[in-house]
Amino acid sequence: MEIYDISMMIHQEMPVYKNKEEKRPVLKTMQDFATGHVFESRIQMDMHTGTHVDAPLHMIENGNTIDTLDLRKVVTPCKVIDLTAIKEKITKEDLQSINLQKNDFVLFKTKNSYDDQFNQEFVYLDRSGAQYLTTKGIKGVGIDALGIERSQPGHETHISLMEAGIVILEGLRLKDIDEGEYFLYAAPLFIKGAEAAPTRAILVKMNYENVKV
Repeated sequence: MEIYDISMMIHQEMPVYKNKEEKRPVLKTMQDFATGHVFESRIQMDMHTGTHVDAPLHMIENGNTIDTLDLRKVVTPCKVIDLTAIKEKITKEDLQSINLQKNDFVLFKTKNSYDDQFNQEFVYLDRSGAQYLTTKGIKGVGIDALGIERSQPGHETHISLMEAGIVILEGLRLKDIDEGEYFLYAAPLFIKGAEAAPTRAILVKMNYENVKV
C-alpha cells in the first residue's frame, strides 16, 4: 500500500489566492516552555486557503454548509486524470475522450501542480467542462488550483457543479501523482455553518501484486 499526501502545507509564505495578504495563515504561539509547562498555539486562516472543500453556501444563497457533507463523497475511490498538456482551461472537448462513469470522483492534474507560487493564469475548469461533468453524474471533482474557476463573473463553474450535488475539492498538489485509480481520503474539518473547510487530502494506492492470499 502506497500513501500520497496531495495537500498543501499550511504556512505563512504558502501560495494564496491572488496573493491576497488577508488570506495568509497566521500561526501564533500562545504559550511556550519559557512561560509555562506546555506549548500551545493558535491559527488564523481563510477557509479557502490551502487544500479545501467548498460547500454550496460558498456560491449559492442558503446553500448547504460544510457540516452537512456526506463523507462517503470524499472518502471514496477516485481517478486522477492527467491534463498537463492543457494551457488555459479544461473544456467539454477536453473531457469527452475520458472514460467517466456515474459516481466517479475525478482529480484533474494540470500544469498548476508545477507552480511554486500563485499563478494568475492558472488552468481552470470552464462552464462547458463543468456542465459536461454534470451530465456524467460524477460525485466529485478536484483540481490542483486554489480555485476551480477563473475570471467568471457569474461563477458558472461553481454553480453548475454545486447545483448538481458535485463536491468541489481545490488546492491539490498532484506533481508526483501518476494518472490512474486511487482511494481518496479528503474529509474537511467539521465546522458548523461554514461555506468551506480546510482538508488534509491523501491518496492510497493498493499494490495487489504483493498481497498474499
